[in-house]
Amino acid sequence: MRIAIIAESFPPDVNGVAHSVVRIAEHLVRRGHAPLVIAPAPSSSTRGLTGMHPFPVIRVPSMPLPRYRSLRLGLPGPKLTEALVSHAPDMVHLACPFLLGARGVALAQQRRMPCLAVYQTDVAAYARTYVGWGEAAVWKWMRTVHNGADRTLAPSTRSAADLVAHGIQRVWLWKRGVDTVRFDPAKRNELVRKALAPNGEVLVGYVGRLAPEKRVDLLAKTCDLPGVRVVVVGDGPARRDLERALPKALFLGARQGGQLARLFASFDIFAHTGPHETFGQTIQEAFASGLPVVAPSSGGPVDLVTPGENGTLVPPEDGDALAGAVAELATDAELRRQYGINARAGVEGRTWSAVGDELIAHYESILASPGVTRHVRVAA
Repeated sequence: MRIAIIAESFPPDVNGVAHSVVRIAEHLVRRGHAPLVIAPAPSSSTRGLTGMHPFPVIRVPSMPLPRYRSLRLGLPGPKLTEALVSHAPDMVHLACPFLLGARGVALAQQRRMPCLAVYQTDVAAYARTYVGWGEAAVWKWMRTVHNGADRTLAPSTRSAADLVAHGIQRVWLWKRGVDTVRFDPAKRNELVRKALAPNGEVLVGYVGRLAPEKRVDLLAKTCDLPGVRVVVVGDGPARRDLERALPKALFLGARQGGQLARLFASFDIFAHTGPHETFGQTIQEAFASGLPVVAPSSGGPVDLVTPGENGTLVPPEDGDALAGAVAELATDAELRRQYGINARAGVEGRTWSAVGDELIAHYESILASPGVTRHVRVAA
């Protein structure tokens, strides 16, 4: 199959959308398919960090997101149309559609191209935080985009229910994979632990973007726990404010690859704070690394964290409850060990290869639907 993936975010961006697009496109290549990625152009300062990929990537003009200038918004225009028409896709895949995705679904409708949309981000929360749009207006826009697709894939039961409640049709569940080779408890490193916790503190890690909606500030009470050291891995527009709000935490900035895997495995507990997660990919990476997780009982974490088995769920936006759950785990090494064993076992089958094959099955199901013509050739 020829697949055109229209992505609202792509490396050098560091987020769940960008990461999953890369992994899925790589999987499609391995399975003998021909993906093309259409994504926003990076800023001039990061163009050398885009990396090499085994599939073509077309960059379209972009502009910085207000109040989050390191994240670029792709601008629909002739280049997107030209790329889509030239690739002649059997399937248009919209990754977290908003601006580029809206144009993509319109082109797919005009040219009778089968189209699948993947919901990955709480777009309404983003638009409210960074653009100042009201949620009603955002959901109206999203209904237009997603209902123009043949199928929408949601990453968790909570996000799927949210989509349905807001009038989005043809919603299916499609979760995310995790690299259980890269993220592995065997990568626990005592030299890393000694550097981060010179006095033998229990290491509580947070990994993710440092943005207002992630509510990393909720770790303030956790930072005050005796014998606990909070380590924050990531970067973003809220970093300076968070360094002031969490003076006892250690901020390491963004980390990737083997360095990130060693950090994950060297933590004792993983703390997830964001109340608006549609999935929670870093939770899966923590599980693969053999860590117990403390997370809010909202959104995607509800599908991932099983209290009493691999972690603890706490009320959203409750810093006291978060600190209390961490304190319980910090004082019980055996409980942490057992939760970590269960966590690793629970994700061993959630490989990117497995979920990539599930995605291909969705493509095939759409193409097999009545009235859909496979290998549609489009004319300019």
